[in-house]
Amino acid sequence: MEETNVIQGIGNIGFTLPVENVQELASKNTTDIPNRYIRPEMWADEVSVDESLQIPVIDMSKLATGNIGYETEMSKLHQACRDWGFFQLSNHGATTEIENMKVATQEFFNLPLEEKMLYAQQPGGLEGYGQAFVMSEDQKLDWCDMLFICPVPESRRNLNFWPNNPTSFRSTVEEYSRELQRICIDLCELMATNLRVEFKELSGMYKEVEQMIRLNYYPPCPQADKVVGFTPHSDGTLLTLLVQVNEVEGLQIRINGKWIPVKPLPGAFIVNVGDSMECKEKGVLLFELLRKKAP
Repeated sequence: MEETNVIQGIGNIGFTLPVENVQELASKNTTDIPNRYIRPEMWADEVSVDESLQIPVIDMSKLATGNIGYETEMSKLHQACRDWGFFQLSNHGATTEIENMKVATQEFFNLPLEEKMLYAQQPGGLEGYGQAFVMSEDQKLDWCDMLFICPVPESRRNLNFWPNNPTSFRSTVEEYSRELQRICIDLCELMATNLRVEFKELSGMYKEVEQMIRLNYYPPCPQADKVVGFTPHSDGTLLTLLVQVNEVEGLQIRINGKWIPVKPLPGAFIVNVGDSMECKEKGVLLFELLRKKAP
């Protein structure tokens, strides 16, 4: 399963240590999973089977002032942020860019390992191809590979980590990034309106808003009930936008102590309101954990 995450408004992105490539490991078709990936305790918590517990869906086309349904949709947005910390965003105007990014993501991860390794993370850094936030040699690992790049601001871009195969990758990321910047700014303005604060009070948390794009690959695992695609976490950001390349379910969020499976809508973003918004708004909005199950 491939997935794209866009992180808006993050500060220091940290570093990671090099580890074995998960996609290559999975391709060996072995049932012998290295112990560093075995984490059955992560799935001990109850997962809800209540079909009515689905994160809210927000229609962005209704959120323009004066549109029919504006007040109702603004109320839904506020409730989604306050009660869930997550929502799916439809009719956002970036359908073409999403589809192009999905294709580019699949094409990159289908490249031979030696070609992907041309963009490998460097010692002391997080950008590039590898795995995130590995801090020690004995740390448990996620069943996931990633490509992590920083499109915004342009002064932070390191094109050494931007693949030029597929040939359209860089232009696709540029177009995708512009649309995401627009959507994130619009959402922050709408949230500020709901919270009765000025937009600059949200955006002013950082001297310069930053945007990171993380492409995740979760290969099938013969012991999927014993590994974790993405360790349970909350995001220390303003907003995180997620898109799944396919319809394989695996994302879960925790609400009131229960893990809720997320069913992605075709063409929609899954939006996670980050911890930074909670800090800024003194806990007015809700932020819960999310995790990813390996397919």
